[in-house]
Amino acid sequence: MSKVKWATGAVVLAGALAATALTAPATAAAAGGVLSGTREVTIVRVQAFESVVSLDAGWLTEVDDDSGRQLFVPTPLGGHKYLVKSYGKRNGHPANDEPACWQVYHEAAQPLSVQGAVCDAANPDQQFTITSQGNRTYAISNHSAYLQYSPTRGLILEELGDAPLLSTFRLIDNGPARTPAGG
Repeated sequence: MSKVKWATGAVVLAGALAATALTAPATAAAAGGVLSGTREVTIVRVQAFESVVSLDAGWLTEVDDDSGRQLFVPTPLGGHKYLVKSYGKRNGHPANDEPACWQVYHEAAQPLSVQGAVCDAANPDQQFTITSQGNRTYAISNHSAYLQYSPTRGLILEELGDAPLLSTFRLIDNGPARTPAGG
């Protein structure tokens, strides 16, 4: 084979690979995974024992029963940022089909916490970063404050500084995301 034919073949092959890369899903969101905004997930802290994350009585906490809103839809905003929508049980009640979104709550002299709020994708306090930690686990943060478990305060957001990340989470697929009651 001549060098010209080989070079031409290599260019054609490289072009085909580039075209395939442009049409192939590049992220979990594009692939329809748990971070796509199209799936409802339960969130479990890897280091927890028999509990799940719940938006219960308006606050993000861990529970070992079925209380609160335990179904979440991480909706991509771009740049690994997500609006985390929470839903109630699938029981036909319209209130359970209206999302409440995670939002950072600031109270003087208290650690940052997460509460439920009316969804507003433009609000920086509702823009959470979800980053893979390997082995299908994720770190969840808002700005530089990470969702961590405190034995005395429960789930809080805290800046790590030099401290290690102690709380990671699994997002367990629970099926297609529902359409909010309002459409």
